[in-house]
Amino acid sequence: MFRHRVHRSPLSGALTTLELIFHSVVRSVRAKHNNAFIAIGLNMMQVIVFVLIFYFMFVVLKLRGSAVRGDFLLYVMSGIFLFQCHVKGVAAVTGAEGPGSTMLQHAPLNTAITISAAALGSLYTQVLSMFVILFGYHTIVTPVYIDQPLAAFGMLLLSWFTGCAVGLVFLAFKPWFPSVSGIAATVYQRANMIASGKMFLANTLPGFMLPIFDWNPLFHTIDQARGFVFINYNPHFSNWHYALWVGIALTMIGLMGEFYTRRHVSVSWGARR
Repeated sequence: MFRHRVHRSPLSGALTTLELIFHSVVRSVRAKHNNAFIAIGLNMMQVIVFVLIFYFMFVVLKLRGSAVRGDFLLYVMSGIFLFQCHVKGVAAVTGAEGPGSTMLQHAPLNTAITISAAALGSLYTQVLSMFVILFGYHTIVTPVYIDQPLAAFGMLLLSWFTGCAVGLVFLAFKPWFPSVSGIAATVYQRANMIASGKMFLANTLPGFMLPIFDWNPLFHTIDQARGFVFINYNPHFSNWHYALWVGIALTMIGLMGEFYTRRHVSVSWGARR
């Protein structure tokens, strides 16, 4: 009944929001383990295992000849890093605290903060893991040369952005169809094991196979990233603008769905389900 209103300036409100996002990011990073270093180390081990599995898969299946001319392991890592950043972004945003969560009963926490924290926490973990792995490969194995590093890193950010946009759509429908949303998110992540195109180059695909992968924004970002990483590869059948526009469109759809859900959601929904 009696509440003390504190009038905050826009700058004070922005700083408060940034502080909440920071603490939420720390919480999301430490969600898998109490020690943040171990949590990041586990993610690094997962990426390294992925790289080794695909490396030996290429060797056993004798697919090295289809790779771009250059460092073969860097070719494998360029696909794995973007794939991990994309699917981890999907998983992080889909699993973010929704409007029906008890955590959001504590003001001034809101869904914008929890979604931003989940997305940024995922990006921080993946980027740090990537830099540590590349540094170790550069110092221990062989020097790493990337033709256009800033553009290649931009493709990594674009892969993360599109993953978060897809996760935002799943998050918006999660309170309405929790089981369907979770299954759809899992199917999407598993499908990208093949549909992302991280195991081959778009230029080497026959024309009748391109439509199978062309719908996927991750397919475009991975192919474009390899064009920026390797001086000997010039992608002709992919376009990073497509991935950007798909990410923007899915973000708008997800935000509209999340806004509608937030207006109609009830805390008791979780108890009924």
